[in-house]
Amino acid sequence: MEAKKIRSTFIEFFQSKQHQYVPSSPIVVKNDPTLMFTNAGMNQFKDAFLGNEVAKFSRVANSQKCLRVSGKHNDLEEVGVDTYHHTMFEMLGNWSFGDYFKKEAIEWAWELLTEVYKLPKDLLYVSVFQGDAGDNLAMDQEAYDLWSNILAKDRIIMGSKKDNFWEMGDTGPCGPCSEIHVDLRSASERAAIPGRDLVNNDHPQVIEIWNLVFMQFNRVSDGSLKELPATHVDTGMGFERLVRAIQHKSSNYDTDLFMPFIAALERKSGKSYGKDEPTDIAFRVIVDHIRAISFTIADGQIPSNNKAGYVIRRILRRAVRYGYTFLDFQKPFLFELTPLIAANFGDIFPEVRSQQEFIAKVIQEEEASFLRTLDNGLRMLDGIKADLLGSSQQVIPGKTAFELYDTFGFPLDLTSLIARENGFSVDEKGFADEMEKQKTRSRAASEQDTGDWVLVNDDSGVEFVGYDMLETYSHIVKYRTITDKKGDRYQLVLDKTPFYAESGGQVGDTGWLKTPTEHIRVLDTKKENDLIVHFVEKLPLQADAQFVAEVDREKRQLTTNNHTATHLLQSALKSVLGEHIQQRGSLVNEQLLRFDFSHFGKMTEEEIAKVEVLVNSKVRENVALFEQRNVPIEDAKKLGATALFGEKYGDFVRVITFGKEYSVELCGGTHVSETSQIGLFKITSEGSIAAGVRRIEAITATGAETYIREQEGLVKELQELLKNPRDLVKAVESLVQERNELRKEIEQLYLEKSAGVKDQLKGQFVQKDSMQVLIAAVTLPNADSLKKLVYELKNEVSKACIVLAATIDDTPQVAVFIDESLLEETGLHAGNLVRELAKEIQGGGGGQPFFATAGGKDLNGLPQVVAKAKSILL
Repeated sequence: MEAKKIRSTFIEFFQSKQHQYVPSSPIVVKNDPTLMFTNAGMNQFKDAFLGNEVAKFSRVANSQKCLRVSGKHNDLEEVGVDTYHHTMFEMLGNWSFGDYFKKEAIEWAWELLTEVYKLPKDLLYVSVFQGDAGDNLAMDQEAYDLWSNILAKDRIIMGSKKDNFWEMGDTGPCGPCSEIHVDLRSASERAAIPGRDLVNNDHPQVIEIWNLVFMQFNRVSDGSLKELPATHVDTGMGFERLVRAIQHKSSNYDTDLFMPFIAALERKSGKSYGKDEPTDIAFRVIVDHIRAISFTIADGQIPSNNKAGYVIRRILRRAVRYGYTFLDFQKPFLFELTPLIAANFGDIFPEVRSQQEFIAKVIQEEEASFLRTLDNGLRMLDGIKADLLGSSQQVIPGKTAFELYDTFGFPLDLTSLIARENGFSVDEKGFADEMEKQKTRSRAASEQDTGDWVLVNDDSGVEFVGYDMLETYSHIVKYRTITDKKGDRYQLVLDKTPFYAESGGQVGDTGWLKTPTEHIRVLDTKKENDLIVHFVEKLPLQADAQFVAEVDREKRQLTTNNHTATHLLQSALKSVLGEHIQQRGSLVNEQLLRFDFSHFGKMTEEEIAKVEVLVNSKVRENVALFEQRNVPIEDAKKLGATALFGEKYGDFVRVITFGKEYSVELCGGTHVSETSQIGLFKITSEGSIAAGVRRIEAITATGAETYIREQEGLVKELQELLKNPRDLVKAVESLVQERNELRKEIEQLYLEKSAGVKDQLKGQFVQKDSMQVLIAAVTLPNADSLKKLVYELKNEVSKACIVLAATIDDTPQVAVFIDESLLEETGLHAGNLVRELAKEIQGGGGGQPFFATAGGKDLNGLPQVVAKAKSILL
């Protein structure tokens, strides 16, 4: 059975059991401070489990895109080394929200695996929670009895809390679970050792394929467990492992999910999979990582140096490193696999097909950039090797190896491999110490203690009224304490709020909670999943009082101006640059708007001007807002509404329209009622932020007016400095031309001076063995003239060895040249020599074996440079 059929069979099976199929949520998580990536199928249903919302359907099934590379679930370093861990994977799951429980979950799981998929029953084992004295939990007798009705008791394994009690996190819903394991070993291996002895023992052929979680409890912050008001079922089955079991393969990578990619790499590299373990690992790393990279880019996460973008960049670079080291790929190659991603996954995840070209271009540019970085790292390693050659110490320090890892993306194994090839070793313990220091710093920076919610009033839901009013009467539903390195702060949930929570690029509202006796400042408003949370520095004296919740009007108005301007900007960009424009990110606050979009070329000044003119024309037209709330998503699509890739939209959406066909977008943000409220729109910058992604920053209203006044002020200041010329541009051009002419004259004088120095020095070479040695102190105008002088002098004699200690603009510099014919004969190395000499001027440097330079701080050390050079060379 093909993988696509296996997936559709799962969905159809549960649809036959009255489950609603729900599409996968984006792999990149938004509005959840506890997660960076979706790491389990249940993530999109977290609010239902937490009680923050009522589940739309009591029975659900889906295939969820997941990524596990950071935090608690970190599989990255195991990926490729073994045959069953992955970065990106699909999680097949079925859920019950207060509907069925253990009986149905267990019986349906067995029916699907053995009667539909036809997995042999004698290859399957199940585990049951054995209980835990610490939590005062008894064995899960109900699950045990249900399984006993299905299979022999010797195939039921009692599992510890570690393996058979699932928890969302330190707090939250949790419960016992039953895992289903499959033994994929040969018959002879199964006869030798029973499969039950290998369950949960990291055997590559005895693996878990399905976990049935029975949510019965809620873990509170003091560590105790409370019964949930309703019980739920949350199951997760690794799709890749299931396909492997059904297709009778010994490795996930041998299935039709991965083999098309491996075959493509074999053709491109000329190497064969299955012949050599290091090469096989490289194949597996690459075919796994291309999926993770492609799916995250499709969901809006561009590789970068921050947060989720940094994780994706590290995954991409890991794949490139393996291709570079083991498959001899010296040029970008990953991007060529994106058509296979679209072909194999485009039906179930259409975003990878619709954005195939964009994904490929981003990956290609990232690869090219990293290959340049890799080359720089290799040169750095060459310098390290050169230093060690003249030393009795033949070990690369752990700190140096970590710097290569952290700065250049060199894994420890690559550094160790290169070191071994050159007769060195690496201080791996020192590397591990540096890694642990970084992790400790990272943990300390993000450490936060979150208390339990304290209920103040009945929690019957939160009503957001901020589209229609900026002030309303409210009550606190619940609050909790947040403690971090800044101290204690508090989060409040109100029954009715006008405060817009940060979402869709728009910052959260600030304002006040007022009573006749006190004013509590609201510092920020954010979403936690779908819960609107208000941040305050102190709790009110009377938490159960009625408050006036009041938004900061000025900040909201300026932010609203910028948000509407962002919509007008996107439409203008499509009009000027083309329909390929897609939003890739945004920031909207009271000071500016920032809009990131897909485009592969720098905008010309003419294009920027056209966009500005278009937006300002819509501002002057005073186009009225047409807002539609609770529009069925399919109806919104028929309207041609623009959606943001990577956003999870519900069944009903809000559509914001300005002009009948000019700007129609799905949006939950705040907007002006007429575009004239924006006043003025001005682009302040346009540039690249990532491969294939441009960024525009712009300002509106009073911010734009202030900017123009400042620019006018600069022009007036220039006019006054230039004595109010009739034509300011021509006056500046004349100044530039005069400056260029003077620069040429100065450069000519420099050349003449350098020529004079050369004439003085060329007669000062001293014969030493087979070398012609020149050691001298000189004064020169710039660094370029120092290098030029060295190369002119080396042409005056054969087998030259030159050391110049130079004063350049009151700073010391040293240059060393050694004729290449002398390198092997004398063992000299310009880079090593210049580093030694630079100590005298409190500096450092390096370079190639035949030419190297160094700079320093102590000008008075130059005579010692000359003296030391003479002691070494003469």
